[in-house]
Amino acid sequence: MTKTPDVYLSASEHSVLWATYMNDTMSICGIQYFLKHAADEELRTLLVFAEEISHTHIDKIKKIYVEANYPVPQGFTESDVNLSAPRLFSDTIMLDYMLNMAKLGLNAFGIALSHSEREDTMAFFSDCLMEMKELHNRTKVLAQKKGLYVRSPQLPTPTGIEFVHKQSFLGGLFSEKRPLIANEISNLTYNISRNVLGKALIMGFSQVAKSEDVQKYFIRGRDIAQKQIDIFSKLLNDNYLPTPMIMDSEVTDSQIPPFSEKLMMFHIAALTATGIGQYGISVSQSPRRDIAAIYTRLAAEIGHYAEDGANIMIANGWMEKPPHAADREALAQT
Repeated sequence: MTKTPDVYLSASEHSVLWATYMNDTMSICGIQYFLKHAADEELRTLLVFAEEISHTHIDKIKKIYVEANYPVPQGFTESDVNLSAPRLFSDTIMLDYMLNMAKLGLNAFGIALSHSEREDTMAFFSDCLMEMKELHNRTKVLAQKKGLYVRSPQLPTPTGIEFVHKQSFLGGLFSEKRPLIANEISNLTYNISRNVLGKALIMGFSQVAKSEDVQKYFIRGRDIAQKQIDIFSKLLNDNYLPTPMIMDSEVTDSQIPPFSEKLMMFHIAALTATGIGQYGISVSQSPRRDIAAIYTRLAAEIGHYAEDGANIMIANGWMEKPPHAADREALAQT
């Protein structure tokens, strides 16, 4: 007899529950370390709120898995964080990190809700979305209050409605380049900000990594991030638009690892994956062909980087296998 939808978890639900569990167990490790070193009291209050959200998610996912007779993922544990390690990142990076994670969470939980089919998973991801909205809003307000929030550039006030009459609006590869439109500016600014934060994180990780292959991998990622920052910044600068500031100086000189290499590699893999996805969105919202071509080329570059990172994780036994279909060929041979 076919199982009814209230008994089994669909592949879509299983995938988003598993990803949420992995990301939240990782987040708890990071937040606990941040709390050990954060000096600003308002930031500490925000971190406590974020940690409570992650613990709630983990408890609810465990309940769903147990009731569905599914194994609970291992994820990340206290063995993956060293709370006695010295400060590696400033309060500025911590706050920017929390804002970036909240933005990613809004996107992820919106998709997760749309992929949910059972009433309990729909209710769970609806709650997640509301919690992440609260975290996002509180974090953004705090960043603005501290003068750390980077606003998207201001555009001239339109004097009327205009229509496109020349095909050159789509050009840019070999023809004259028109000024950037709002969508292109927004995505360029966001992608610079993401790379600025990513570079700071991976630069810190490169200082504390002990394995030679992991350290080299992080250094390579640091250089890729800087190159992409330069490319995006030039596009804005060519239009006399401001660019977000680099945060390299917000990383301390500590060489004592606060996290396991398994956690750091997983974290960079997750950020790389979201970066590829964001570049895909940016392509769809960039009518200028030269900009779309840049995003396509850079997405391929970080795609190769992600594959090399996956190979390191596999070689070290750090990659927890996600939910997967049955191997029917293997089953037929046993």
